[in-house]
Amino acid sequence: MKAFQELGKYTSLLYQSLRSSTEFGTYRKSFFHEMVKIGYDSVPIIMLTGFFTGSVMTIQSAYQLDSAFIPLSTIGAIVSESILIELAAVISSLVLAGKVGARIATELGTMRVTEQIDALESMGFNSVSFLVVPRVLAGILMFPVLYIVASVFGVGGGLLAGVFTNTVPATDYLQGARMYFSPWTLIFGFVKMFVFGFIITSISCYKGYFATGGAEGVGTSTTNATVLSCMVVLLADFLLAALLL
Repeated sequence: MKAFQELGKYTSLLYQSLRSSTEFGTYRKSFFHEMVKIGYDSVPIIMLTGFFTGSVMTIQSAYQLDSAFIPLSTIGAIVSESILIELAAVISSLVLAGKVGARIATELGTMRVTEQIDALESMGFNSVSFLVVPRVLAGILMFPVLYIVASVFGVGGGLLAGVFTNTVPATDYLQGARMYFSPWTLIFGFVKMFVFGFIITSISCYKGYFATGGAEGVGTSTTNATVLSCMVVLLADFLLAALLL
């Protein structure tokens, strides 16, 4: 029963957000501020995540495909396709659930328990338009951009790892990456990040917006936002793969 009540409150918050999305003048400044915090501030961690994911995949693929009958270009094909279609989106989103989602839930939760949200509403501000809408819209727009960063550094990290460990020459790696490349792979990755951005930011806003119980309650809402975001991202990843591939 509690799960249905939570789902109802979450759906109601999304409906209020949708209705408030037309009030761009209210959240314009917060929207651009959130784009910087979600997108630009997350670039370093996404670069590291993509680079080391691609590097490890190249080394492990070379170890598992160590056979005279398998061309080295196969490693480039496996690494690049795996990065573009799955790892750049999913691993980056799990990292962002901890970085972006936790920050959003903590910010809104602190504002809720210190009655700042109540103060905004008492002054006539639409708190959903002012606090929730810019964060969700910024997440939807910036997650696909971070997917590009993760993909470039993932494929590039795999290339450098192959060259410096002397397991895959650059020409073979690039030949394999080009041989099996399909534009749909990129489109599928963008669709994933669009959905994951919405999931993580909306769940984190919901958990923070309805936080209760003082400092301990804020900590609980932050933890719940991160865990629930990760679980829903993995479920959405499965559903998107089953429906679109």
